Amino acid sequence: MKPFFLVVLIFLNFPVKASLNTDIIDDIMIQFKSGNTKEIAKSFASSLELLIIDQEEVYSKAQSEQILKDFFTKNPPLKTTLIHKLLTNPNYKHGVFSLQSKTGVYRVSITYSKQRGSNVFLISELRIQRD
Repeated sequence: MKPFFLVVLIFLNFPVKASLNTDIIDDIMIQFKSGNTKEIAKSFASSLELLIIDQEEVYSKAQSEQILKDFFTKNPPLKTTLIHKLLTNPNYKHGVFSLQSKTGVYRVSITYSKQRGSNVFLISELRIQRD
């Protein structure tokens, strides 16, 4: 009888654990929806290409965080919707999603690059454009 309950318990736990598995694109979408620049910036490379509406430049991690914070102050986020993600390349990950804010809808494109000598992926490019 104990083995039966053990098997049932394992199967009951499996879907819960499987649903908790998210990828880096899902995670960043959650952070964008909440406007959490501190958490988003943790995923920034030391410098990254940042394009927000008409402002494009390569910025440091700290500068990028401040610019993104200003964007969220002016455009408080409401909802994110996945458009596309590419997770199969061993050297980079890419995601595109729609960000609905109180002021309009934006298309967000994020590229993660694998850091040399490690399996860590950090954001190397972030684009936010009017949709």
